[in-house]
Amino acid sequence: MGVSSLLSRFNPLSTDTTVDTDMNVVIIGAGFSGLGMAIRLKEAGLDDFTLLERADDVGGTWRDNHYPGAACDVASHLYSFSFEQNPNWSRAFGRQPEIFDYIRRCTEKYDLRRYIRFNTAVVSATFDEQSGIWTVTTADGDTLTANFVISAVGALADPAYPRIAGLDGFRGKLMHTAQWDDDYDLAGKRVAVIGSGASAIQVVPEIAGQAAQLTVFQRTPSWIMPKPDRPIPDSEQEKYSESPLKLRARRLRIYWLNELFAPFIISDVGLFKKQAEAIARRHIRKQVADPAMRRRVTPDYQIGCKRILISNDWYPALQQDNVELIGDGPERITEHGIVTRDGREIEVDAIVCATGFRVPSTASPFEVTGRSGVDLNRVWADGAEAYKGVTVSGFPNLFFLMGPNTGPSHTSVLAFTEQQMDYALQAIAHVARRGLKFVDVKQRVQDRFNRGIQWRMKHTSWTSGCNSWYLTDSGKNTTLYPGFNWEYRLRLWRFAPGDYEEVGRDASAGRGHSARAA
Repeated sequence: MGVSSLLSRFNPLSTDTTVDTDMNVVIIGAGFSGLGMAIRLKEAGLDDFTLLERADDVGGTWRDNHYPGAACDVASHLYSFSFEQNPNWSRAFGRQPEIFDYIRRCTEKYDLRRYIRFNTAVVSATFDEQSGIWTVTTADGDTLTANFVISAVGALADPAYPRIAGLDGFRGKLMHTAQWDDDYDLAGKRVAVIGSGASAIQVVPEIAGQAAQLTVFQRTPSWIMPKPDRPIPDSEQEKYSESPLKLRARRLRIYWLNELFAPFIISDVGLFKKQAEAIARRHIRKQVADPAMRRRVTPDYQIGCKRILISNDWYPALQQDNVELIGDGPERITEHGIVTRDGREIEVDAIVCATGFRVPSTASPFEVTGRSGVDLNRVWADGAEAYKGVTVSGFPNLFFLMGPNTGPSHTSVLAFTEQQMDYALQAIAHVARRGLKFVDVKQRVQDRFNRGIQWRMKHTSWTSGCNSWYLTDSGKNTTLYPGFNWEYRLRLWRFAPGDYEEVGRDASAGRGHSARAA
């Protein structure tokens, strides 16, 4: 087997799937996943689709999160489409402007804008069993009908502001990292940052050099690993431009290194945890000299229970003369500042909320009604479940990208979503070839899959006792996949019709009609 053939076997989109049908598709969301799905549909010959995007541009989280220092914590050559690799990343870990530019370039290259309706929020999707048609209703009252619906809305879309008394009464500048005001100048200002998670460890080092005084409120410290970031010289970029094979080999190397590291993040086996924690503790010792500061930035929970972060700049930033770390959340907020838990009021000009996103346990920001009038949010009231994270029993011809229990803990989200795109495309092709009205995953098949997922979840670090956004109120993890990505990809490699109820087309079967963007 040649090298090119070997590499293609690990390309989740290497399956040659073509679709010859008069059926149509509505895709909800024009971020990475929605755009990738649109590209796959076009490549397969299915040109009758519409993307609905609530914002005024493509990009999803990379459109919204443009705060200073915003960057990806997955290596650039893996955090991109496998079918549209970029040889010209300027850094090992891409920053927001470059990633956003990459997304827009892909949009233009594949001529996707003519399929997108911008400023169009979806409020509901309703399935009619007799016709086999979905009706999608938008916030402005328009309706679109489709044979298939792809939900690519993502979980990190709606900023979560902290619930702190007095926040609404603050008279200075208040902003969330996901709603950054580029026109506001922090130079010489007294600034407070609430939070110490993924966005905080990026924004704090960037603004510490601008603000006159920076106060960081850290309720719970994070485990942080060194970030193997570096500039990629022009000569290396040229090498990848001249040799696509070398570019693919680099991507594959990064992929398998991440897979090798997965047990240190996922497994609750003591040996793995001790080795991972030793790396993080050594990082603290190397960058923090003061014993008291070391204690304040060292977590008291098992590594991996919450998201493991990577940074080379966070600890040095906290030790700058103009930066103060408060080891707790604010007690309350006044018109001109923040009161700490010990009663001290710190006057500030601006408050930055680096407090993440609202991640609903239903993972559906709009109403979804399936067969027999079943409400998806009600079905998911005790925690979202899906078959292989993609399909849900009772909701035919509906596919989720980044659905329940498919979040990555150690690798690129695109390594999951690309396989989901191909799985959905195979299902659509099967319906078209067989002349079916719809396919609906069998409940017993879905239940068996999720029993296995939750059994495996018991043996992960995510259930070791800490509170995290991974868990529902009842403690169920509906967010992450408890295993290797290669194993997940094998699960979805071929669409299995036997897992689904098949309903044939008859005189009552319909065809969707979606209004394409002008």
